[in-house]
Amino acid sequence: MGSGQWCIEKRTGNRDDSFIRKDEAVPETGCLSIIVLGASGDLAKKKTFPALFNLYRQGFLQADEVHIFGYARSKISDEELRNRIRGYLLSDKNASPEHSEGVSKFLQLIKYVSGSYDSEEGFQLLDKEISEHEILKKSQEGSARRLFYLALPPSVYPSVCRMIKRCCMNKSDLGGWTRIVVEKPFGKDLDSSEQLSSQIGELFDEPQIYRIDHYLGKELVQNLLVLRFANRFFLPLWNRDNIDNVQIVFREDFGTEGRGGYFDEYGIIRDIIQNHLLQVLCLVAMEKPISLNPEHIRDEKVKVLQSVLPIKDEEVVLGQYEGYRDDPTVPDHSNTPTFATVILRIHNERWEGVPFILKAGKALNSRKAEIRVQFKDVPGDIFKCQKQGRNEFVIRLQPPEAIYMKLTVKQPGLEMSTVQSELDLSYKQRYQGVTIPEAYERLILDTIRGDQQHFVRRDELKAAWGIFTPLLHRIDNCEFKPISYQPGSRGPAEADELLAKAGYVQTHGYIWVPPSL
Repeated sequence: MGSGQWCIEKRTGNRDDSFIRKDEAVPETGCLSIIVLGASGDLAKKKTFPALFNLYRQGFLQADEVHIFGYARSKISDEELRNRIRGYLLSDKNASPEHSEGVSKFLQLIKYVSGSYDSEEGFQLLDKEISEHEILKKSQEGSARRLFYLALPPSVYPSVCRMIKRCCMNKSDLGGWTRIVVEKPFGKDLDSSEQLSSQIGELFDEPQIYRIDHYLGKELVQNLLVLRFANRFFLPLWNRDNIDNVQIVFREDFGTEGRGGYFDEYGIIRDIIQNHLLQVLCLVAMEKPISLNPEHIRDEKVKVLQSVLPIKDEEVVLGQYEGYRDDPTVPDHSNTPTFATVILRIHNERWEGVPFILKAGKALNSRKAEIRVQFKDVPGDIFKCQKQGRNEFVIRLQPPEAIYMKLTVKQPGLEMSTVQSELDLSYKQRYQGVTIPEAYERLILDTIRGDQQHFVRRDELKAAWGIFTPLLHRIDNCEFKPISYQPGSRGPAEADELLAKAGYVQTHGYIWVPPSL
C-alpha cells in the first residue's frame, strides 16, 4: 500500500461473512452437557425433553458426545424420571419398533440429580456428575460445553444463576462454553424485568444468556425475513403508501383450563401480546438489516420498538369471558383480561399512520394465529368490486401453516363479474412428507450453535416492557375494566368496532379453506 498501489485480498470460499462468529478460531471439540433445571415439571416433560429427543433422533445430538442431566427438588431416581418422560416421547402414530428403540436409547442418556435451587450442596453434586461425564468422554479441560435450560418460574432464576456461577462453570479457553436459557415471563413490568436482567447480568455476559420466546422458533415466523427481503415484489409495497393496516392475531377456543390461578397473575397482555405478538410485529415492521448477523437483526428490531408511540386509551379494548371467575383459583373480583385488542402506532418514515392491531384472546370461536396485512383500496375502481374486500397478504402461523394472498379475479363464465380468491401456499399440501420442526427444537439447536438471532436481547426486552407497562399498571389498579363476553364468541363487540375505526375492512362472503391433499 505504501507504493500507492491497490492491494487485492483474495477471499477463500463463498461463505457469507455474516455467519462468522468471533470465537470461531477455536473449534468446538468438547463433549456437550445439557442440564434441564426443573426436570420434573410440566414444561420440561411436555416441551424440553421431547425437543431434545427429536434433535437426537435427527442426528443433531450424538450419543457419543452428549449427556443430559435433569435437576429438580423431587426425590426420584434416574429411572423414575425416564418413566415420567417416556409417555411424552411415545404416541400411537409413531409407535414403530424403531421409534420405541430410539426412545429407549435416548432415555439412557438422561441422569437425574436432586437438590434445592438455592443451596450449594445440590449444585456441587450436579457439577461432580457433569465433570465425570466430561472425563469419561475424554474432553480436554477448557473444551467442554455446558447448556443450562431453566424450565423454572422466574422467581428462582436469580438463586439458580448464582448457584450455576458459583458451582457449575467450566473453563472455556479451548472452545468450551457455559450458556443459560431462560423462559418467559421475564418479569411483570419494566421495573421487575430490569431487576431480573440486572441480577442475571451480574453473573453472565449477554452472549451467554438466551431469553427464549418460542414464537420466534415457529417455521412461518422464521420465514418472515425471507419473504420480506428475498422477494422483489414486496419491497416497493411494504410501506404506508400501500398498506392500510396490519393485524397480528392469536385466538384460542378454550379457556384457562385449570391454569386460572397462574394466568390471573399475568393476563393476556403479559402472557401473549407483550412478548409473542410484539416479536412478530418487529419482524413485520423492521428495516432490512445490513447482514444476517444476529446482532444486526436484533438492532433493527430494537429500532422498531423504540419508535412505538404511547398507547392511547381509546385504542384499547379489554375483555374477560363469562365464567372465568368460576375457577376456584381465580379471585372473585379479578380484573384480569382474557382478551385484548391494542393498536400500536410506529412513528417512522415507513409506517407513519398505519395501525398495527395486536389481538389475543381465550375462549373464542376459533383457534388460530396469523399475520394479516391489508392493502389500501385500488384507486379508480372501474370494476366496482371494493365491496368484495381488499387485497390481503396472510401468514397463518398455526394451524394449519399457510401463506396466501387474497386477490380479486374474474368469476369464470360469460359475465364480466369479479370474485375474491387466493394465491395459496399451504405447507401440508406443498411440502408433503416434510415434518415442520417444533419451535423448541430449533431454538435449542440455535443455543448449542451459539446463534442468538431468535432470542430476545436485554435492550429489546426493556423497550418491549416500556410500551406496555403504563397500560398494565392501570389494569392492575382496576382503572381499566375488561368487558364481559360470551365464551365461543368473537370477543367483545367493541373490539370489532375498534378495528373498523382503525380502518380495517372485513371481507364478507369469503372464507379461506385450506386445500385438501
